[in-house]
Amino acid sequence: MIVVTGASGHLGRLVIEELKERVPAAQIAAAARTPEKAADLGVEVREADYDRPETLKSALQGATKVLLISGVDANRVQQHASIVDAAKEAGATLLYTSAAKADTTEAELAADHKATEEYIKASGVTYTILRNNWYNENYEQSIAMAPQLGAVYGAAGDGRIAAASRADYAAGAAAVLAGEGHDGKVYELGGDTAWTLAELAAEISEVTGKEIGYQNLPKDDYAGVLAGAGLPAPYAAVLADVDVNISRGWLADTPGTLRELIGRPTQTIGEYVRSLLG
Repeated sequence: MIVVTGASGHLGRLVIEELKERVPAAQIAAAARTPEKAADLGVEVREADYDRPETLKSALQGATKVLLISGVDANRVQQHASIVDAAKEAGATLLYTSAAKADTTEAELAADHKATEEYIKASGVTYTILRNNWYNENYEQSIAMAPQLGAVYGAAGDGRIAAASRADYAAGAAAVLAGEGHDGKVYELGGDTAWTLAELAAEISEVTGKEIGYQNLPKDDYAGVLAGAGLPAPYAAVLADVDVNISRGWLADTPGTLRELIGRPTQTIGEYVRSLLG
């Protein structure tokens, strides 16, 4: 039995759909904090509340593989540890969706992923770590607003971003879950081509016919722009820090591992822009 946690979320849903193409639906279980939100997935649904460890033992009963999709709550390291412990007790192999170069980057966003990876490795559970680069979907609002604002804003300078689509990462996770030979591996996953925010602006210009530029800002100014757009100030600061680390090369690598896992090219940023604005 393959159990996917966070199954009602964007990534979890896509993983379930990809898995159903590879293994019988009867061998898949969707674990969700609110089971009703996963009732339409066509597989067994189990309650799994990261903050209620008593739900995790039953959620992982009979599991041979467990996909831990990283949480978003402030206490997510503790939440992740509860899943790791439950997977170990179940005798299951654990897959974890981490962040690019989680063990070496200085990006604040990766700190919880680094701590989770360390816990996983120290736990003795059999594991595979999927270090996902940035998602094309992270730029949905920037792309949608650029024609009105006349610019893409950021603090990434000329740093390159090897992003891929959420569907690409879901397919990669499903390939590992349904496959063999991945135990103990740490995969750096990302898109086939790395691009700059200036190149993103150029793609938007091409699709819309409007002159869109890239406006590079100091870190604090960019955080202010994000906060002004409605993001909580602490999260805006984290995203501005992401851009600074992008400028230092954090997300630039294109190892091709994701393409190898899914057996097709990853979605380009131009394709994503056209899917939104074309």
